[in-house]
Amino acid sequence: MHTPWKIQNEVHRLLTTPRTRLYFALNGVQWRSGLSAYGCPIIQRHRKSEIILGKNLELRSSQRSNPLSPAQPVVLSTRRAGSRIMIGDDCGMTGAVLVADQLIVIGDRVLVGANVVISDTDFHPLSPESRRHDISAGASKPVTIEDDVFIGMQALILKGVTLGRGSVIGAGSVVTKDVPAGSIVAGNPAKVVGRVP
Repeated sequence: MHTPWKIQNEVHRLLTTPRTRLYFALNGVQWRSGLSAYGCPIIQRHRKSEIILGKNLELRSSQRSNPLSPAQPVVLSTRRAGSRIMIGDDCGMTGAVLVADQLIVIGDRVLVGANVVISDTDFHPLSPESRRHDISAGASKPVTIEDDVFIGMQALILKGVTLGRGSVIGAGSVVTKDVPAGSIVAGNPAKVVGRVP
């Protein structure tokens, strides 16, 4: 009774779930048990790619669904044939953007803060000559996020990175290198600043 906005969020979620489930089905993404979608995410799935969602996933795409007010809906995008996004059980994300050219794997119980971007690709080549030849041929390398990781809002997780089990990524961090399990990183570029107690 003291948080009426939560009641409004649940009513809105229940009313929009049938349409959201249809949207998932039309985009070839299986709706798993316990999935809660607050607002409809954006799904950009290459027909010969996979987006695999775990159980009890919470996706917050509506600005009203979180006090941090996501700047955009959750985006799940696979860019090529063979690309995969795999999200484990009991995860949650708010306005997060996941773009896979090859592979993004997210373990169980991972929390992804508001407006985080996780991308396994540079999108575009660095050299002007390469961009003229193929503007979409940026370098790519898989991203792995192990179990129990917490990623603070506005963080950017770049290609080839592994976030070790139980690590914490500070808000606004730009992660360009692997993060050891149980460590806390922050900054641009992100560096180890502590250990999880």
